[in-house]
Amino acid sequence: MLHALVKRGLDVFVPFGSGHPFDLAMYVPDTGFLRVQCKRGWALRGCIVFNAYSTDHGSGPRGYAGLADLFGIYFPPSEEVFLTPIDAVASSEGRLRFEPPQNNQRKRIRMAAEFEISAWTDERLASLAAATHAPAA
Repeated sequence: MLHALVKRGLDVFVPFGSGHPFDLAMYVPDTGFLRVQCKRGWALRGCIVFNAYSTDHGSGPRGYAGLADLFGIYFPPSEEVFLTPIDAVASSEGRLRFEPPQNNQRKRIRMAAEFEISAWTDERLASLAAATHAPAA
C-alpha cells in the first residue's frame, strides 16, 4: 500500500505510536491530510470484498466513520490498489465490482475501475480532503 501511494507521487506519512484508527496519512497540497485505513481484499462473485470495520477486542466491531477518510484496499490476485472513501461503502463490508453484474444493474454499483489508485487525480483527492475536513456548520 505504502509503495503504491508513493509510486503514485503522493506524500505519505506513517503515524508514530500505536492505537491510531488509521494506518497512513496522505498529504494533499493546499488542502490537508487524508487518513487511510489499509485493508486486504478478496474475490467473491465478481467483487473485491473487504472488511469495513475494526475489531477492538473488548468493545466489538467499530466502523471507521470519522476516524479515517479512505480505505486503501490491496487486492493480491492482481496486485492492484484501490482507494475508496469511508462513506462510500457499508459500515460492515465494502465491495468493489470488477465484473459487470449479471442483471445489468448500474445504480448503487461501485465499479472497481473507478477506485483504482490511478483514477484518483490530484483534484479528486483535494476535493475529498476539502469535503472531509470542512468546518462544521
